[in-house]
Amino acid sequence: MITILGPTATGKTALAARLAHAFNGEVISADSRQVYRGMNIGTGKDYGDYTVDGDQVPFHLIDIVDPGCEYNIYEYQKDFLTAYRDIRARNRLPVLCGGSGMYLEAVLKGYQLARDENDDDFLASLQDKPDSQLVEILKSYKTPHNITDTEERPRLLKAIMVARAAEKAASPEEPAGKSTDPANNLAFPKIESVVFGIDFPRGLVKARIAKRLEYRLEHGMIGEVEQLLAGGISPERLMKYGLEYKFVTMFLTGNISRANLFLELNIAIRQFAKRQMTWFRRMEKQGITIHWIDGRMPLEKKVAQVRQVTGG
Repeated sequence: MITILGPTATGKTALAARLAHAFNGEVISADSRQVYRGMNIGTGKDYGDYTVDGDQVPFHLIDIVDPGCEYNIYEYQKDFLTAYRDIRARNRLPVLCGGSGMYLEAVLKGYQLARDENDDDFLASLQDKPDSQLVEILKSYKTPHNITDTEERPRLLKAIMVARAAEKAASPEEPAGKSTDPANNLAFPKIESVVFGIDFPRGLVKARIAKRLEYRLEHGMIGEVEQLLAGGISPERLMKYGLEYKFVTMFLTGNISRANLFLELNIAIRQFAKRQMTWFRRMEKQGITIHWIDGRMPLEKKVAQVRQVTGG
């Protein structure tokens, strides 16, 4: 497998699709939000990037669940394996592409995320604790988390459970407990992958984020959120689906002005990109080799660099 990762707004999809086209492959998304149908502009589903030289490059794990569903890393591993095995069975190359660090690690490190038989008891033990104590519990785990995980109690509890499961999965001394229900247990295989990361100077990433955000706000992102709200998704639920949906919902419900929408969202996305790079650097420190590609190079030269490293 080939893996393409990097922070937001660095052109991962375009490179992954081009590689899949060149290597007789198919793209598997590693994006925690692109799984949701109808959430296209805010999640950056660049469908056009999957058309290469007039050919449609197949992609997987995009548009697979309805908004409002609680999709999680356990389900992602199962869905990933289904797509991966299908691609390999047809003698094609899987190209994993995304920026969601936990999803990428769950595949590249082979997290054994069997349901812990003590999960329910542990979750119950958290219910009476104040938010401040829950924040400290979340910080105690080595697994990095999004700062927005601490802003709402349900999200905070979920972040603790995910961090706990991930830490157990990554620790051979403390394997996840096994459920008596075989359906909850997933023996995740070791998958060999050459990993590439797209890197830009920080100033260029900031500029790309701002330019992309301006375009999305002017070309339908606000209308997309209006449609989701009109379709019955509550503002509270929608605000949990990432920064774009949080801030646009705040604007539509009168909590921030149109001018502040861009200013605050732009800053938040830049901070998110920085956290993504922190995650990827942590992956390197833990033994995952990432071959970094200069994002300023033309697409053809990026493909050539991948060919040189992989011998493809």
